[in-house]
Amino acid sequence: MLYLLVSHHAHGHTNLLNLFRYITFRSGGACLTALAIALMLGNPVIRELRRIQREGQPIRALGPERHILEKAGTPTMGGVLILIALFASTLLWADLEDGFVWAVLFVTAAFGAIGFADDYLKLSRRNTDGVSKRTRLGCEFAASLVAGWWMESMMPPDLANYVAFPFVKDLLLPLGFAFPIFAMITIAGFGNAVNFTDGLDGLATVPVVVAAFVFALISYLVGNHLFADYLQLHAVPGTGELAIFCAGLVGAGLGFLWFNAPPAAVFMGDTGSLSLGGALGAVAVAVKHELVLCIVGGLFVIETLSVVIQVFWYKRTKRRVFLMAPLHHHFEKKGWQEPKIVIRFWIVSIVLGLFGLATLKLR
Repeated sequence: MLYLLVSHHAHGHTNLLNLFRYITFRSGGACLTALAIALMLGNPVIRELRRIQREGQPIRALGPERHILEKAGTPTMGGVLILIALFASTLLWADLEDGFVWAVLFVTAAFGAIGFADDYLKLSRRNTDGVSKRTRLGCEFAASLVAGWWMESMMPPDLANYVAFPFVKDLLLPLGFAFPIFAMITIAGFGNAVNFTDGLDGLATVPVVVAAFVFALISYLVGNHLFADYLQLHAVPGTGELAIFCAGLVGAGLGFLWFNAPPAAVFMGDTGSLSLGGALGAVAVAVKHELVLCIVGGLFVIETLSVVIQVFWYKRTKRRVFLMAPLHHHFEKKGWQEPKIVIRFWIVSIVLGLFGLATLKLR
């Protein structure tokens, strides 16, 4: 909004308005705006969630025993705080004529709505059964498929339906008409991967912030032909504006972490975890770094694999690979304290983020 308002006044001038032409300046503005909004609205939103929910988020009876005592009464749906800050900062600082911005916002809103419905049903029924798995996945796949087709239509024809590989500059895998399906799997997959990871106070928040920071940089580089050519990346015109969205996600995530840090005053719920995971997946599809997201978001991948392995092996042998899945609960069962698990998982996510950044140069 601000970009459109001031861009025609800034053209040809050297005054402060000229700063709005630069994605780096607007990304910083989006990050700080989202952080400020989240910090200002945090306490009022939490008070309102407590008033509405009263008993807080239903705790799984099959989960770690201490959760029933320590986390009972904590409100959920805190993801609305992240979404308010993220949408406000993006709409304020991004170029709203950029189609990629709207495609990613569409995915974020759609997954947020699905998560909100899931949280609402859990609260109203006072159990952990929300929207049915079939309905939830169907809605996620539908929104992801639309977004995949939408973003494909905005990409250069020689790149639109291809998958790029890290570490190899010239290798592109043509998917043809199947590209929207690949995008659907990426977006929906990461939406659910972040959802699996969101099980301890602050556990999912920092890895999301790390991934958003990395993809803010990737979006900026891929959207700039000069930098993309220098680093031998596949340039996708228009995706530079997604750096502003990702920067807003960094700010909103940090603001939410202020209230979500152990012991959490609020949980993000499916409203937050599904929307944030879907947003990361959509950005990765737009900038042709889907496989790099598997590295940067490797913690989410590991958590998801722990669930898949556990279910697969138990159905066939009636024995468990892990004491409990997802993986963070396995370490809880082993006697690790929650802060130790959370901080060590944060360290892993930061290391993976740095490794993901290294793929930009190692080609």
